[in-house]
Amino acid sequence: MSESHPVGAPLEAHLESESESGAEEQPQEVGEGSQDATTTATEKTKKKKKRSKRSKLVSALKGEKLSEPAESSKSPSKLPDEAVKKLLEMNPSLKGELAGIPPEKASEILRKMDVSQLLSGISLNGKNQKDMASYKFWATQPVPKFDEKPEDSRPDGPIKEVTPEMVPKTAAPLPEGYEWCELDLTNDEEIKEVYKLLSQHYVEDDHAMFRFNYSAVFLDWALKSPGWKKSWHIGVRAKGPSRLLVASIFGIPIKLRIRQNVLDVVEINFLCVHKKLRSRRLAPVLIKEITRRCNLDGVYQAIYTGGVVLPTPVGSCRYFHRSLDWSKLYEIGFSPLPPNSTPAKMIARNQLPSNTSTPGWRVMEERDIEPVYDLLSRYLTRFELAQEFTRDEVEHWFINKHKPEDQVVWSFVAEQDGKITDFGSFYCLESSVIGEMSKKHDKIRAAYLYYYASEHAFNPKEKGLKERLTQLVQDLLIEAKKAKFDVFNALTLHDNPLFLEQLKFGAGDGQLHHYLYNWRTKPISGGINAKNQPDESKRGGIGIVLL
Repeated sequence: MSESHPVGAPLEAHLESESESGAEEQPQEVGEGSQDATTTATEKTKKKKKRSKRSKLVSALKGEKLSEPAESSKSPSKLPDEAVKKLLEMNPSLKGELAGIPPEKASEILRKMDVSQLLSGISLNGKNQKDMASYKFWATQPVPKFDEKPEDSRPDGPIKEVTPEMVPKTAAPLPEGYEWCELDLTNDEEIKEVYKLLSQHYVEDDHAMFRFNYSAVFLDWALKSPGWKKSWHIGVRAKGPSRLLVASIFGIPIKLRIRQNVLDVVEINFLCVHKKLRSRRLAPVLIKEITRRCNLDGVYQAIYTGGVVLPTPVGSCRYFHRSLDWSKLYEIGFSPLPPNSTPAKMIARNQLPSNTSTPGWRVMEERDIEPVYDLLSRYLTRFELAQEFTRDEVEHWFINKHKPEDQVVWSFVAEQDGKITDFGSFYCLESSVIGEMSKKHDKIRAAYLYYYASEHAFNPKEKGLKERLTQLVQDLLIEAKKAKFDVFNALTLHDNPLFLEQLKFGAGDGQLHHYLYNWRTKPISGGINAKNQPDESKRGGIGIVLL
């Protein structure tokens, strides 16, 4: 299965569109005019220098002598093994896609790519492309660089020590005609404004067929978790009568365990810039502003995700999709018809049992908060990167408090002899269908596998865990089907590699890269092997689910 669908809520979503102008610079002033001849000549000189540097770097990577440029008529020689290894270390996405390709063919592919492609996360099917200019901004930030060696033995810890005296007391200036604001998500009108901005200008898939549709109820749930801070809900408005909201970035506080270290961090989400303002390079300014505000509150680390490769993922997962309404997904172009198959065969293949099978299965209730909190907390200690929940957070994230038509999260438990032995959940995130396909259906109703836990994880050698999780997740699929979902999505994190293929999840064409800001640690497994396939032996790494 190769779905063309948005696959994350990336922090850098709009850095990509701004990259051509140089994301590290401050926003242009509104109304900047055309440049004079002197400026133009200077820019041309700079471009020549950039091309020259790029050419030299490519030549160096390919093992060519700079004094002897390769002739176009000559057949190219094989890339040195060390150069290939270095390039693939710097581009995890490309490394996964080249896995299994004969060395000669891989060398030929790499030779045809220029340095901006080699270093920027491009994949062989043209996805995940990023211009080098967008990396200039990240080069100024405390994040691991691509050229840091994996064998670096420095201990886990901050990349940059920050003291209160170092933190600016005022926000960076915005272009003329725009101003900073704090978004009040206790105000229904402001929630509607955020919803409108995201629904029209947030993440789309590469073919502009689908766009995430974050409802007002979803935003309320996602951004007002226990301890939330209004000062971390940041917007940019147009000055004047309209006060139009043109950009946003949000953070929520969580406790994050990175191996043995437990940190107060900010989880970043919903960075969005109005499409007509992308050339103003607002994204880096938004990132700097939320960093400043978090620093003022004594929080110096962050976690965020993205579908493209930035400097530098701590771990990467792959998306998998399980069709619940295959006919609808096929009609809107989300799911293809595989070769040598028919619609009838695909519908039959994706059939699910009518009823759940886990003994003691029922909807999670408020009386289950304490035992679920205990079970989930113990379960997550098995992973190297995981959120440390509080009791209040378990209540917020897993107990449904809305009417059926507004429900965001579905949670279930298995109770036997008065004890909660298992827990599972998923949440709802719809996508709008845009373009021609919207004439048939205007939205995709997608369920996303959220958190789960089972006492079987604590059996000697995890005996029975694979079978139990397969049963639990199949019951979640059945519940999602009953709730009229069209597709069920899951990543390769947690223990998901144990059951994805058996439950007929198909591999998507997207990856989700996890990033840590101002924290250095060795890479953490995302549940996939060198061939970008789920691997049971790679479990135990990423154990956090970001919305």
